[in-house]
Amino acid sequence: MGVAAASADFTIPKLLLENQQKWTDKVWMRKKELGFWREYTWREACANIKDFSLGLMSLGFQRGDVMAILGDNDPHWFWAQLAAQAAGGMVTGVFSSSGAREVKYFLEHSDARVVVAQDQEQVDKILEIKSELPLLKKVIYWDAKGLRGYDDPILASFDSIRETGVKYGQEHPGAFEESVAKGRMSDLALLMYTSGTTGLPKAAMVSYASLIASNTSFYSMNPITEDDEWVSFILPGWSAEQGLGLLASLNRGVKMSFPESQTTVQENIREIGATVLMYPSRLWEMTAATIQNKIAETTFLKRQAFRLALPIAYRVADAKFSGQKLGWAWLMPHSIARLLVLDPLRDKLGLLRIRVAFTAGSALGPDVFRLITAIGVDLRQLYGMTEIGVSQHTATDIKVDSVGVIYPGTMVRITDNGEILARGGSQVLGYYKNDKATEEAFAGGWYHTGDAGHLDDDGHLYFLDRVEYMSRLADGTQFAPQYIESRLKFSPYIKDAFVVGDESRSYIGAAVNINYDNVGHWAEKKRITYTTFADLSQKPEVCRLISGEVKNLNAKLPGGQRIHRFINMPKELDPDEAELTRTMKLRRRLVEERYQDFISALYGGKEKVAMDVPVFYRDGRRAVVKAEITVNQVN
Repeated sequence: MGVAAASADFTIPKLLLENQQKWTDKVWMRKKELGFWREYTWREACANIKDFSLGLMSLGFQRGDVMAILGDNDPHWFWAQLAAQAAGGMVTGVFSSSGAREVKYFLEHSDARVVVAQDQEQVDKILEIKSELPLLKKVIYWDAKGLRGYDDPILASFDSIRETGVKYGQEHPGAFEESVAKGRMSDLALLMYTSGTTGLPKAAMVSYASLIASNTSFYSMNPITEDDEWVSFILPGWSAEQGLGLLASLNRGVKMSFPESQTTVQENIREIGATVLMYPSRLWEMTAATIQNKIAETTFLKRQAFRLALPIAYRVADAKFSGQKLGWAWLMPHSIARLLVLDPLRDKLGLLRIRVAFTAGSALGPDVFRLITAIGVDLRQLYGMTEIGVSQHTATDIKVDSVGVIYPGTMVRITDNGEILARGGSQVLGYYKNDKATEEAFAGGWYHTGDAGHLDDDGHLYFLDRVEYMSRLADGTQFAPQYIESRLKFSPYIKDAFVVGDESRSYIGAAVNINYDNVGHWAEKKRITYTTFADLSQKPEVCRLISGEVKNLNAKLPGGQRIHRFINMPKELDPDEAELTRTMKLRRRLVEERYQDFISALYGGKEKVAMDVPVFYRDGRRAVVKAEITVNQVN
């Protein structure tokens, strides 16, 4: 932390002013626009933040007011955040993929008075619902394309508010600095919404004190320096981007770069040469699927090279996990494998210069973790939630099926029913406007995670699944659905899955989402014709393909935890239909209720079941049609 960190008056805006003096002409942020990187020094960025903050004050934005920000990663996103916090306000981030009704929930619940939106698409969502938001006073956009003909008085451009701030500053000299000076460590910095896997998202109240404690623990286990490069593409309102992105930049001087678009992230990570990377677990799963797909589809010689290199890479990775030192008999062939196979592969994935990488969001399956480590990425699992950071792997202490060791300053205990409880300085203050939920979640001063897990003798924490989702079969066999699902997704042909089974069932069943791109490429190579996702998913050849993947997993699972029957779902699980959260976590109860017919088919006696299913066409059209679903037996 900066010099101010020792003071009880420390806030992020105060650290910002320190940095302006320390790194005045050093590049802080970069944004790729129209093929070129636009750079902003600390001086330039801080000037924009100051002027925009003064512009907010001129609008009547006061201490304790809430600003909502709706858009993709961009310097303007974080300038707006820091400007609002400098004015004494709180900030909440809204996912840019949210529909108008979802946006209304966040804005209404947070009591947002000002919204900063990215572009016309986001502005249109707000204009659609503005009559239902009496507290909303101003909507400010930073990308004016398509908005010049809009004449609604609630709208203003980012630059116009900044220019107003310049005039306000001339009329009120010292107003910005005085506002920053009033800040206290106990002040609320963020309203950070939970993912909402078990209900409506709750707004966790995050203070500057919580942010300080969280980052102090993180830096004690992860040396981050001003020489590091970070590409900001994770959801800006998510704790990972706030902590690993913005706060690492403010505390360590890490350079922040912003991709040209969400579709060019991997290309931009490679171009920038990022050294620190955070992927949600889902993206690492997709990366593993990409690696396996590339191996399967490359030339014969390259495929043979991969097959020779990967066993060596796995041996070195396993030695790292166990702390074993290998001799030259392994290190020499590994050096050759890196030079000829592994380094070129990481380069194509944009991972060549990554010094340390993290995964979070949900526990990453051990198969995926081993593969990513084997190709040469120093990967570490983080475990925590919006409410508190709990544990992570360290550079020298990794157990692939654990979620690491407990952070300094954090305490963990396991209840009699196996629930993980945690407490520590990074703990949030509770939930905004929800005293009942706060009392339940933080009873006795401990945060009740709702997750099932255990600690081993070496202090490693193991996450199994949500306590409420831990299941037991009729014969008493206990299993964790999420653990089996994460291992299913190691297959390059499986994108999603949900596993079912309870005390009335004698075996485990699964509903699988095929990876449309990878299975589609496979089908084209096999000259299998198909029309839609639904059609491809039910092809006999595809059913046999997925059956083989399930059999591969079953061979690694205890007998009672093996999948006996599965279906390929004729549609993808979709966050727009609330089946997944915006952070791509499964809303299990909703999915199980919505697809009860699929579950019933898994435990029926028929091999084919006719049912009404939604079909998604490539051109975006949707329809509900009668389809015949194959119920596959795994022998």
